[in-house]
Parts: sequence; structure tokens; C-alpha cells
Amino acid sequence: MAKTSKLIARSYSVAKDRYAEYGVDTDAAMAALSKIAISLHCWQGDDVGGFENTGEGLSGGIAVTGNYPGRARTPDELRADLDKALSLIPGTHRLNLHAFYGEFGGRKVDRDEIRPEHFRGWVDWAKSNGMGMDFNPTCFAHPKAADGFTLSHPKKAVRDFWIRHCIASREIGAFIGKSLGTPAVTNVWIPDGFKDTPVDRLSPRQRLADSLDKVFAKKLSPKHNLDAVECKLFGIGSESYVVGSHEFYMGYAVKNQKLLCLDAGHFHPTEGIADKLSSVLMYVPEILLHVSRGVRWDSDHVVTLDDALQSIAQELVRNKLLGRTHIGLDFFDASINRIAAWAVGTRNTLKALLIALLEPAALREAEKAGDLTTRLALMEDLKGMPWGAVWDAYCESQDVPAGNDWMAEVKRYESDVLAKRG
Repeated sequence: MAKTSKLIARSYSVAKDRYAEYGVDTDAAMAALSKIAISLHCWQGDDVGGFENTGEGLSGGIAVTGNYPGRARTPDELRADLDKALSLIPGTHRLNLHAFYGEFGGRKVDRDEIRPEHFRGWVDWAKSNGMGMDFNPTCFAHPKAADGFTLSHPKKAVRDFWIRHCIASREIGAFIGKSLGTPAVTNVWIPDGFKDTPVDRLSPRQRLADSLDKVFAKKLSPKHNLDAVECKLFGIGSESYVVGSHEFYMGYAVKNQKLLCLDAGHFHPTEGIADKLSSVLMYVPEILLHVSRGVRWDSDHVVTLDDALQSIAQELVRNKLLGRTHIGLDFFDASINRIAAWAVGTRNTLKALLIALLEPAALREAEKAGDLTTRLALMEDLKGMPWGAVWDAYCESQDVPAGNDWMAEVKRYESDVLAKRG
């Protein structure tokens, strides 16, 4: 049932008074939330297919399950789907684009030959939406990645190919950032690793470090491009050993002052990343945060408003780390409507941040005073506060549907557009 403006206004008035009793300004919390941009991942819309049309299947431990109808087949379809998703999400956000989503005009352009002109259509689209963009080299789904190694490959010719690809990707990131007036985070992730136990764990990491040094050799303006490196615990086909482990990339990022990318699904299934944020940010300038949800393994499920997500948001807000954190999404589900997946995941990420922004200063004051009893009691009481009424008011203030009303628009789009794609 659609929520009326009068009902939302009444509920918000009560919520505002309730939070005021704790010294919380709900209007200020909503204003702060409106300044947070989430980078939506393009690959949710087409099941990580890209537009190279080479016939290569997914590789590098990436698997998309499901066959829900309506997958985007062209850049224009993908942009239209993103437009629809963005219309259901409050705030102004960003797009995270992989290199194999370039527009190549039907020509074969190998990964080390990609250039800014292949992404001009995406930049024009982002500019028309007042959005920033982020970028990623695509070091998978390619014949030269078929054996599971790229930047750490034992063959120099293969390593050099991927080095050239990553260098080209950085130049494209800088082009995007300069064109849009906001720096692009260009994130390097590679799938390199062994399915079974290796004998030599060191040499691949030495080769990877050398390759990264070559990739990052050219200094680019941080006004246009920010470099990030992404770790992982394991992947399909690399269960026993991943070259780019957390320890490797944390050491590399600290040594070279790069952004460290922490993906919520790239650690042990029972290991949360919230506690890592304040530690890592003591030693690197900024971080890239990939919000995902692993179920038993790094399965990239649609983000839900669970304890792990709320812990991440609390850590960022409580320690004033938002200004040094770039938040992006990284999940792909082909078993449900893909636009709904974007909307659910992004709205949940924003909800978690709002809940954290609504925490009172009394929590920190109690802890500072050594009153841990009050801290615990207050934390528990806050769980029952009417943050949902504040969320609905925020959505209405941003001219997007409140509550679950946005699903009606998704169903309409599915009937009018997605169903006709075959």
C-alpha cells in the first residue's frame, strides 16, 4: 500500500521528537546522508557480460547464477536500466565501470588497446546525470587469463600484456575524472592463484609487486585518478592460494600510499571487515569499500540490512571516516529482477548509514566516562527507535518512493521494457 505524504509527515514528526530526546537532529542526519555517494556497479545489470562480444565466458573465480529475463544486452539498455534504478534511490550517486564495458563499435579491441574514446558514451551519460564514475581494469574472461594468472604470470609476455591493460585503465580513469570533475577510483583486482597447494608462494608475489610498480610508475593527478588495490582470501579455482592476499595488498598499499580496497565478501566467511576500517586508515590515505554479502563463500549476494552492514556503517560514522572512504557495491544476482537488486542493495547501504548518523553523542560520552553500563543500555534502546520514519521522510525529500512503493515502478518497467528483450 502506498504511503501518503500526510502519513509520512506525521510519522516523521513523532520520530523527530523521539530522537530529539536523545539530542539527535534528524534533519541534520538526512542532510549528511544526502552528501554520501554510493558507486553502483554496472555488472549487476548484465551478469558481468561486458560488451567485447568475444565469446569468452566468465573466469577468474566469478560465477553468476540465475536466468531472470531482461538482462541488458547493449550499452544503451544498460544505461536505461541504471537510469531506472537511480530513479528509485535517494541521493546523487556514482557508476563503477569495468574495462570490458567499453563501446568498441563492433571492432575487436584487445584489452591492452582500450582508450578513453571507447568510454566517451559512458562519460557523456554520467555528465548528463551529474554523476561521478569509477573504473576497473578487467583481468578475467580473456584467453590470456585462462590459466588463472595475469599480473603475476610466470611468462613475461603475458605479464606485460596485463601491465599494458592496467596502464591503459589508469589513463581512462584519469580521463573520466578530469571530464566529470571528480576523481575516478581505478581499482586493480586480479584473480591469480592456485586451486591446490603451491610449493612456491613467494615468486608470484614478487612478480605481482614488480608488475604493480610498472602499472603505477606514471604519476597521475589525484584530482583525476585515485589508485586502489583489492585483496581476496580465495576464489573458485584459487581455493588454496591467492597471490594478492590481504597481507600482500595491505603491505603494498601502506608502502606506496595507495587506496586499499576492502570487499566485505573477500575474507573468511565469519570475518567482518568493520573492525579493519579504523586500523587500515591509520596507515593509508583513503580506502575503497566494496559492500557485498557472502553466503558461506564469496558469493556476492544482494546486500541486506544485516548486522555486518550496520557494523560497517557505524564504524565509518562513529570515527568520522566517511570523508576518506569511497563506497561502492559489488554483487550480482541473475535470479531476481536486476534493477530491484540495485535498488535493494543501495537503499540498504544508505539505510545503514542513516541509522549510524542517528546515533546520539551520549554513546561516546558514556564510554569516555567509563560508564559501560549506560553505553550497553543505550545501544540496545536505540535498536527500537523509529529510524524507518526518518528514512521514509528522506526518500520523500529526495523525490523517490518511500517504503516498498518503488517495487510498483520496477514491475511496470519489467512489463514495458525488460519483457520485450526476449
